[in-house]
Amino acid sequence: MARSKVAEELREEQRREVLAMTPAERVALAFALGERDLEFFMAANGLTREEALAQIEHTRNAGRRYSRCIDELSK
Repeated sequence: MARSKVAEELREEQRREVLAMTPAERVALAFALGERDLEFFMAANGLTREEALAQIEHTRNAGRRYSRCIDELSK
């Protein structure tokens, strides 16, 4: 699906802004975006921070098979 010219220009502008950042600024941006999205998730689902993180972790692990090597790494 083709994007509009406005969407392409906005994406290019955002790309240039990110490329102008230092690595530390990029990491800070990534953490800020993650925190913002977590707050959105909490608000949308009426969850506390701990409940939201637990639900995300549960979803992450859904469908994965048990691996004994993970137990060995934690020792």
